Amino acid sequence: MEKPSAKLRLAFVGCGRATQNLHLPVFRHLADWEVIAAADTDEGRLNAAANRFGIPRRHLDYQTLLADPDVDVVAVCVPPHLHAKVAVAALAAGKHVFIEKPLAVSLQECDQLVENASRSPRKVMVGFNLRWHRLIRSSRKLIQEGALGELEFIRTAFTTGGKLQPGSPEWSSWRTPGGGVLFDLGVHHFDLWRYLTGAEVEEISAISHSRDAGDQSAIVKARMDNGVLITSVFSDQTTDSNELEICGRKGSLRLSCYRFDGLEFITAPGSFGGFRRLPSKLLATLREIPRGMARISRGGEFHATYESEWRSFANSIRTDTAVECTLEDGRRAVQISLSALASDSESRAVKVLESARKSVEAPARPSDGGPAQTAKSLSSGGR
Repeated sequence: MEKPSAKLRLAFVGCGRATQNLHLPVFRHLADWEVIAAADTDEGRLNAAANRFGIPRRHLDYQTLLADPDVDVVAVCVPPHLHAKVAVAALAAGKHVFIEKPLAVSLQECDQLVENASRSPRKVMVGFNLRWHRLIRSSRKLIQEGALGELEFIRTAFTTGGKLQPGSPEWSSWRTPGGGVLFDLGVHHFDLWRYLTGAEVEEISAISHSRDAGDQSAIVKARMDNGVLITSVFSDQTTDSNELEICGRKGSLRLSCYRFDGLEFITAPGSFGGFRRLPSKLLATLREIPRGMARISRGGEFHATYESEWRSFANSIRTDTAVECTLEDGRRAVQISLSALASDSESRAVKVLESARKSVEAPARPSDGGPAQTAKSLSSGGR
């Protein structure tokens, strides 16, 4: 176990959008960490990240980075189809490992990671940053305390305009390397289904829509093994939203992950849109403004989630305690994504365990073009 007084020396494998825009900016607030190295097969992207964030050691081959004895922890932020390969090598090199979502693109790769991690004394954590969103945590606490009563159903929506803007990695549009909205966006909410309800997915069905790429929009329906019904909408071709509505017999929650005042609770029976609720809602917003401004000064609500997950990982390493988001959590989310993809491809509802046995890799659309369609982008190391 590392000395409590020493900084944890971190290296990033993959210097794409997630690394540069989501992870690296938060480390100026994290006293436990020192980013000392980075690797990427694209030299221009590697130098851009290293110059911007003052990273001294640069590698075009992640194997040379893993050979550096000064590196304590490796962050795996390459395209998903490379996650297992890089993470297994990092564990073999004796490093603690952080793996961006999704954990992998097949259950075979997930199981390979679990097996290798079981033989290593090092910590491995999966990067589902929404688990550290303060409104998600508040919602989970209310559910666990019984404020909502027995849960009836959940509705969620996660949409972005990412594919409408230049700079989005080409691989992220296609199923076979781990892209498309059911992997790239949906996997976040599939994890939240389990995190918030404490239940597992029993059955799932999905319909996706595409014009010129892999899955661009999708609607997913599911039943949890405790009876809770869930519907979710995902799209990367519209405006930004990340919202959940959680409904129980005693009350309901609405939360917007992009708003500093985005959590609202109402007891049943009642209405979120009632005029009589307006004064209390305005008062709640006014109370949140000072704390919201403070969070904005540190990068906003989403940067706070990344900051919190890295604090959590540092604490697990230093105290030799379990990580908050495990390989099993990552595997379950991949299993749900694969089941949703199987449902969409086969036009039927899928039992999640059945899908795990029959379809361990993401089924490709006939129009996908497969890996050859994205060969150039897949040779690159960045997310």
